[in-house]
Amino acid sequence: MIGLPYPTPSLRKTIRRLGRSAVLALAMLALAIGPGALAESRIKDIADFEGVRENLLVGYGLVVGLNGTGDSLDKSPFTQQSLIGMLERLGVNTRDNLSKLDTDNVAAVMVTATLKPFARQGTKLDISVNALGDAKSLQGGTLLVTPLLGADGEVYAVAQGPVAIGGFTATGASQSVTKGTPTTGRISNGAIVEREVGFDLGKLQAVKITLRNPDLTTARRIAQAINRSLKDNAAQPLDPATVQLNVPAGYKGNVVSLLTDIEQLPVQPDQIARVVIDEASGVIVMGEKVQISTVAIAQGNLTIRITETPQVSQPGPFSTGGSTVVVPRTDIQVDENKDKKLALLKSGVTLQELVNGLNSLGIGPRDLISILQAIKAAGALQAEIEVR
Repeated sequence: MIGLPYPTPSLRKTIRRLGRSAVLALAMLALAIGPGALAESRIKDIADFEGVRENLLVGYGLVVGLNGTGDSLDKSPFTQQSLIGMLERLGVNTRDNLSKLDTDNVAAVMVTATLKPFARQGTKLDISVNALGDAKSLQGGTLLVTPLLGADGEVYAVAQGPVAIGGFTATGASQSVTKGTPTTGRISNGAIVEREVGFDLGKLQAVKITLRNPDLTTARRIAQAINRSLKDNAAQPLDPATVQLNVPAGYKGNVVSLLTDIEQLPVQPDQIARVVIDEASGVIVMGEKVQISTVAIAQGNLTIRITETPQVSQPGPFSTGGSTVVVPRTDIQVDENKDKKLALLKSGVTLQELVNGLNSLGIGPRDLISILQAIKAAGALQAEIEVR
């Protein structure tokens, strides 16, 4: 709420002279041009800094201790091979009794984790465990020591611990019930970082800021906001997705403080006019900058209904000839909606006017997709259409 000063006598006379309607209009104008009129975002919410990124880790392991819900030998032979290799590393020879080595209580799994930026040795990570074979459930299982590798093939973390799942399976003689996905689980703090990703942020001479939604205007606005804050021409946009920030002399060796000051700066991001259409679900999303030229739209539905009503024809009573037959009866009805009218959408209408105009024709999402594509083909839709 905006606070207003107490009106003086001269101001009260002016208010009475303008009238209530004019005062209401001025108040609405003050609210419209207030701080919330322009949707601004912090730089940290629309861009990332070079080097401050996550790394994906993956590993292959075994979950043991299952209650007969593990992998089968015929469908998941790799589980038995992995179990043999693990036991041999522990000094247990099982190759002489392969026929007796059962894997019903063991499941092969893929383990994934995300290595946070600047994670140090000893930092714990949450991991996700997913069955790789034909195991029915991971409930009650424990993941054995599993190395987690990065994209370069190096081990960055080691995972182990009891698996917690969010689903279950109950099976009876003739019916089973499954809730959620019992072959997927998580282990909170189940991995320990063993190797750090080397990156010295403090010694950087320049930092590149990467936009999550590349745009020339937004990149320029970010550079201008940074230069105004630093009172220096330290930031320059290189392309729609990158802004290079040269570390000023006052921040040499203290890049963390520089990025802390930069990421809080408000910037109004720009966007291109785009219409996103998901034909599978019928979802349509239109940006606020979508504009159309003058165009007339008519939409009508032609419905054809075919009804089959077979009837039974029997011979008359006490007749000596004839037989009972089924006679087909087909009823075809054609319904053409003639109430649909031609609607005119004038040039430069807003998104709200476009939606209201199409809704006035009684158009559903499916028909709206075809109409938007037809408007684009006619050259009247000044926006990019993205079909998914």
